[in-house]
Amino acid sequence: FGVLMAFVLGIGLLTPPVGTCLYVGCGVGKVSMEALVKAMLPYYAALLVVLAILIAFPGLVTWLPDLTAVRGN
Repeated sequence: FGVLMAFVLGIGLLTPPVGTCLYVGCGVGKVSMEALVKAMLPYYAALLVVLAILIAFPGLVTWLPDLTAVRGN
């Protein structure tokens, strides 16, 4: 659950209207918000595809924590 939540919150940092990382990117790159959002559209699409895969196959999200989990006897 935590992995999926972190992924979704990361998407939230990159998407308008709240997109805190967008404001930082605009300030650092000295570009307008519109130009940055337009440049980010392919990345948004990729993030949404990965999110759909993680939702469709929850075993991908829990695989690493299950692998490293300590099991008591």
